[in-house]
Amino acid sequence: MAGKGSNSVHLRHYNERVVLDAIRRSGQASKAEVARFAHLTPPAVAAIIDALVAGGYVIENGKRFGGKGQPSAMYGLDPRGAYSIGLHIGRRAMDAILIDFAGQTSAFETHDYDHPDPETIKRIGSAAIARFRGQLGPEAATRLVGMGISAPYFIGGWDEELGFPGHVQAAWRAIDLRSHFAGTDGLQVMIENDASAAAVAELVYGVGKQYSDFLHISLSTFVGGGLVLNGTLQTGPNGNTAALGPFPVTFSSLASVPRPAGKFEVLLHRASVYTLVAHLRFNGFKITRVRDLEPMPAGARALVSEWQQDCADALAQAIIGSIALVDLEAVVIDGLLPASVLVETVTRVRASFAEMLPPGLIAPTIVVGSIGARGSALGASLLPIYAMFGPDTDVLMKKGNDKKPLMVGST
Repeated sequence: MAGKGSNSVHLRHYNERVVLDAIRRSGQASKAEVARFAHLTPPAVAAIIDALVAGGYVIENGKRFGGKGQPSAMYGLDPRGAYSIGLHIGRRAMDAILIDFAGQTSAFETHDYDHPDPETIKRIGSAAIARFRGQLGPEAATRLVGMGISAPYFIGGWDEELGFPGHVQAAWRAIDLRSHFAGTDGLQVMIENDASAAAVAELVYGVGKQYSDFLHISLSTFVGGGLVLNGTLQTGPNGNTAALGPFPVTFSSLASVPRPAGKFEVLLHRASVYTLVAHLRFNGFKITRVRDLEPMPAGARALVSEWQQDCADALAQAIIGSIALVDLEAVVIDGLLPASVLVETVTRVRASFAEMLPPGLIAPTIVVGSIGARGSALGASLLPIYAMFGPDTDVLMKKGNDKKPLMVGST
């Protein structure tokens, strides 16, 4: 099709995506509610929803009674409409997740290792993909729209902190993750920074329903960040926006953190899970994974508290630096910490931030994230779904395959 007809098809596709996004964010909604959210006419929304129901992407979930007039039919995403796989390659573990179109977890696996050797990663990931396909069965597997991979940039780096073998570092420098997982039976493979992927999960299923502009801070093995503005993840020309690890902060007060040679410390050395584990081990408390702190062992409480205060101090500095550059509604803090430790840490961040905030800046709301340790894997699994079904304005611009898929950075 060409000319006006072509424009009308692209507009229809865009409006379909907007309707799907409205239903996804609402959980379920009537046609009238979708029309108000999407700023479309009720007849246009009615036609689109009917087509989406016929296509197997939207399902009627009964009727709502109690209002004026006739009961309203309620619509939600049909879980069977599409499926997607997410792999999170961490420095100490891989998470694999299978989600349905409504965002519910159909399957989840986690695999620990001492270091992320690329061949081990490929073997574990490929086996998980095969198991997920088998679980879906032949018919449902035809609706598997792709696979997202989240991983830290410079995953083989920071050897001084984690002590990865030299061959692992060298192998990662030669790896392109997209081609590394190319043999996935035709699945589209999409890549994103792990902290940005966690921000995507929070955007779609967490505080994104309340805030359109927020900084997401992931307290993972190494601290990382993701920036969402106007409801869209910002990745930048190098896919490295909100890379908080190297953010300059004051020196740590912990004896377990060596004083750097330079004029400042970096946030990574004060607000990362590896620093917490190192602090515990430095003081004689044997621990290998942060999940060993749930429930909290009696002998670890005071040491964890010391790290929390040092971490909160540094995070407050980083937040102030961030809001001096970008006006934000909220800062969301999440990651690998056990829930109780995370809540306590965020409470301390709020207190330190309030003490440090200089005049001339507007304080954002600082909140605990709602996704937790699975955030990076869940965000990765959302990449193919949003690329195909999200409200991407390129549908109107007709750039098609000339542009990177929505929310995907370089690797």
